[in-house]
Amino acid sequence: MFEVTVDDSFAAGHYLRNYKGKCENPHGHNYRVRVTLAGKELDKAGLLLDFKDLRDVMKAVIDRLDHQMINDLEPFTVLNPSAENLAKYFYDETNVKLDRATSGRVRVKNVTVFETDTTTATYSE
Repeated sequence: MFEVTVDDSFAAGHYLRNYKGKCENPHGHNYRVRVTLAGKELDKAGLLLDFKDLRDVMKAVIDRLDHQMINDLEPFTVLNPSAENLAKYFYDETNVKLDRATSGRVRVKNVTVFETDTTTATYSE
């Protein structure tokens, strides 16, 4: 199995519903997102996926969230914008785009969202 990983970042605000503590109030983070892909076959150039192509896929998701109040955006108007839910959101959105682009040859292995330098949440299936 081959794997490739790309990190990117964005800044956004959020607050947690049904939570008692500081995070129930609006606040912001400089998020970092790490997406790892996996696949058994390389393309004709010997790549699982060009890093640039993965960055482009991630950019579409990041651009939607960057400098926004995440709670104001679907699905986070209902779903709590926790790091865990953001990791699953990136996983799902990236997988849909990759499935189309690679005809299922490449899939997302996992996504890690860094809320701070020392706190992360990871989603995988």
